[in-house]
Amino acid sequence: MSKNRKLTIWLPVIIAASIALGIFVGNHYLVLSQGKQTRSYTSGNKINAILDIINQQYVDTVNMPQLIEGTIPKIFSELDPHSLYIPADEATAANEELKGSFSGIGVSFNMQTDTILVISVISGGPSEKAGLLPFDRIITINDSVFSGKNISQTRIMRTLRGEKNSTVRLGVKRGDNPELLYFDVTRGDVPVTSVDVSYAVKPGIGYIKISKFGRTTYAEFITAIAKLKMADCNSFIIDLRGNTGGYMDAAVNMINEFMPAGRLVVYTEGKAFPRNEIYTNGTGTCQDSPVIILTDEFSASASEIFAGAIQDNDRGIIIGRRTFGKGLVQSPIQLNDGSEVRLTIARYYTPSGRCIQKEYELGGNNNDYDQDIYNRYLHGEFDSADSIKMDDSLKYTTSIGRTVYGGGGIMPDVFIPRDTTGITSYFSNVINTGVLPLYALEYSDKHKTELARFATWKEMYNYLKQQPILYDFTNFAASKGIKKHPTLINISGQLIEKQIQAYIVRNFFDEAGFYPIFMQDDATLLRAIQLIQEGKSVPTLNNDLNGVAHSQAGFTQRVGFTKERISGILIG
Repeated sequence: MSKNRKLTIWLPVIIAASIALGIFVGNHYLVLSQGKQTRSYTSGNKINAILDIINQQYVDTVNMPQLIEGTIPKIFSELDPHSLYIPADEATAANEELKGSFSGIGVSFNMQTDTILVISVISGGPSEKAGLLPFDRIITINDSVFSGKNISQTRIMRTLRGEKNSTVRLGVKRGDNPELLYFDVTRGDVPVTSVDVSYAVKPGIGYIKISKFGRTTYAEFITAIAKLKMADCNSFIIDLRGNTGGYMDAAVNMINEFMPAGRLVVYTEGKAFPRNEIYTNGTGTCQDSPVIILTDEFSASASEIFAGAIQDNDRGIIIGRRTFGKGLVQSPIQLNDGSEVRLTIARYYTPSGRCIQKEYELGGNNNDYDQDIYNRYLHGEFDSADSIKMDDSLKYTTSIGRTVYGGGGIMPDVFIPRDTTGITSYFSNVINTGVLPLYALEYSDKHKTELARFATWKEMYNYLKQQPILYDFTNFAASKGIKKHPTLINISGQLIEKQIQAYIVRNFFDEAGFYPIFMQDDATLLRAIQLIQEGKSVPTLNNDLNGVAHSQAGFTQRVGFTKERISGILIG
């Protein structure tokens, strides 16, 4: 009886407690369930929602900025191969090459063994004003020692560069003086040139080497043209080998110099960007000048716009090897934290209507794309045009009816295989190990007093040709672990000696002395000179270019033997 009475008393309490506990547990798991299943997000914010869930509910503390920085590149890897994200700490350096200047001390240097060796001092720059000289050795920067084998050139560069008008203190060893000399250098604007060199390669023929298309490229180009015209040059060879691109408007402005009014240069089109055509305006200063363009497998993007416009308008001859094949337009988008997005917004098309972008896959599966140049090499494309098969479904015609092809780059009118003259395993070894320019630097340093007396690069070059440089170099290379191979040295000797002489001259006369020596036996340049001298720089349907296919159909014939919204858009 008492048991029933107790049960009667406690039963409502137990039931109430159970209900309360059930409600508590149910609500608790309902919150988790709602967080898991019904988290709402608006279009475009799903990633933010996921990041919020991780930040609020993940079992451990997560470094969210680091997680986000690691996630963004993965998103861009799902797009085309040329859209990319640049973190804030890399954005400034990434843009300096194209902007035309950076803030620094104004020297070129090399890490010689374990010491920063000043090779040249920019005329009128901060270091020259402070008193630095070529072949000074920088031992300390802001009282920190910067000598030793573990000091990277990247770290040195970042330390020497800095905000304009800021000061850096350098401790310098000069000559045999045991005491360090100290210089306070006020950082300033240091120009980054994109026209490497311009000179008369033959009487009446000017050669211009362009390494990229930056903010100042067009101005540099016009200056180079004016200088060459003053030297009585009325024909031009534009070398775009190794030029991976840059700003589209720089290329467009340069093309305008060679075209009459009303010629289509390029057009662009994308999902959010209607077709935009760019035409010449007739103000060019070289409209009647013979012109030849040199290209190779590393000529990309803005270089291909330049070559494509010249080829499709039948304005000049393209000589060298098939270009890279980049027909995508990137727009730089600055983010609030200083980082940058370079997003592909359109494709560009040459005047004939062809897009020369090579194939790629969305979704990050671009191994074949990344290996394309290497695969071309394995396939024999660098040695023979016969190995190149173009897609007949991508056939177009130039202004006079010559056949050209879209997809996979621009095929030159005159194919030049890679030059293997003098190439041996010994030569490859000294190039790959960096011993050759290192020797040139040490030779320049050791003989700087006698070499400094020459007023021109030609005088220095003639002197160097009389010196036993090859014999001295092979001993130097042997001391660095590269064994002597007399037979191979005999084959490669002339090539090695010529390159050493060019590098030594460069240490005193920069590119103006380097290129005339380095390019003396360049097969592509020599072929361009020959065609200009023969009056064959303008293509016709009946041009006889010594074996060049009169149309590009198939590219299987044996060819010549012997590299409004558009302004500000980045091409590559």
